[in-house]
Amino acid sequence: MSVENRTERRGTKGRRRKPRDKRHTGLKVAAWTAAGIVVLGGTGAGYLYFKLNGNLESVDIEQALGTDRPQKADNGSENILVLGSDTRAGGNQKLGGGADDGSARSDTAMVVHVYEGRKKASVVSIPRDTLIDRPECTDTDGGTHPAADGVMFNSAYSTGGAACAVKTVESITDLRMDHYLEIDFAGFQKLVDDVGGVEVTTSEAIKDPDSHLDLPAGAHRLDGEQALGLVRTRHGVGDGSDLGRIQLQQAFVRALVRQVNEVGVLTSPKKLYDLADSATKAVTTDSDLGSVNALVSFANGMKGIGPGAMRMVTMPVQYDPADLNRVLPDTDKAQLVWDALKNDRPIPKSATEGTAGGEAEDVVRS
Repeated sequence: MSVENRTERRGTKGRRRKPRDKRHTGLKVAAWTAAGIVVLGGTGAGYLYFKLNGNLESVDIEQALGTDRPQKADNGSENILVLGSDTRAGGNQKLGGGADDGSARSDTAMVVHVYEGRKKASVVSIPRDTLIDRPECTDTDGGTHPAADGVMFNSAYSTGGAACAVKTVESITDLRMDHYLEIDFAGFQKLVDDVGGVEVTTSEAIKDPDSHLDLPAGAHRLDGEQALGLVRTRHGVGDGSDLGRIQLQQAFVRALVRQVNEVGVLTSPKKLYDLADSATKAVTTDSDLGSVNALVSFANGMKGIGPGAMRMVTMPVQYDPADLNRVLPDTDKAQLVWDALKNDRPIPKSATEGTAGGEAEDVVRS
């Protein structure tokens, strides 16, 4: 049965069964956050420039995607796909648990739409458990992967890497992704530590042994390890679904953006360098952002976007009546979201009314 036909059943809701998948994910920081803290403020002498430039990893997705893509927007807006893998390679195995089996999936995905003038942005999270029709795609090594119907969204990355993930998002949204950013467990934890931790308030206790998190209700300054636990947890709050985790992640992104905007890096060259070093090691970018100069220019264009200028939503979905551990796109409401972004307009409130939520809204506040 196709995803489109199955969405006709989307009125059914319910509390999810405990998900079988125990492998949790790390937050992939919103694009301006990951990029914004690499701004060098004029202190990037030659040695530092080349060292930081050498930290960066990039992927050439343009050639793999070819020309059969949505057109670039002509209204001054820009779209960035922010992804992250749940790779266990290197230091990520200790942080994420599980085995390093050589595979990786995109367990957090955000489409960041920057409006004309670069004063505000909308962020749309795509749930990893969404059943979608994945298009045929080509990876950056030239391998071709056939289309598949009714598969989980995060299978696109594990099938064909960044290029296949971008192709899938463009197929879902009919929006061209102008840039790509990716971050992993270790990079996220180091970034949070280097900004001095992030302040949040929890309205209830959150305890999840799987993500090693034990937070009483109240105000906290989370270090990198605690922050990673917060954005990975799904059993400790809400309905135990990925949708609840997304709500926690979005709240944390707001807090992190605020912290990055407030941290006094320009008064401390060492702190500035530490942040730049961590950020350039943490992110993988598309080839257009694969140099310090390009990343700094990109970040400078977005540094005015604070948490108050962000609208964060989840792609409209409904629980799949056949399997409450999965969700189906609410196609009509999702189209309202993508049409708004394509026309550089705010996302209407009606687009997310009556959709599956996750029951974790307002559990974390910044």
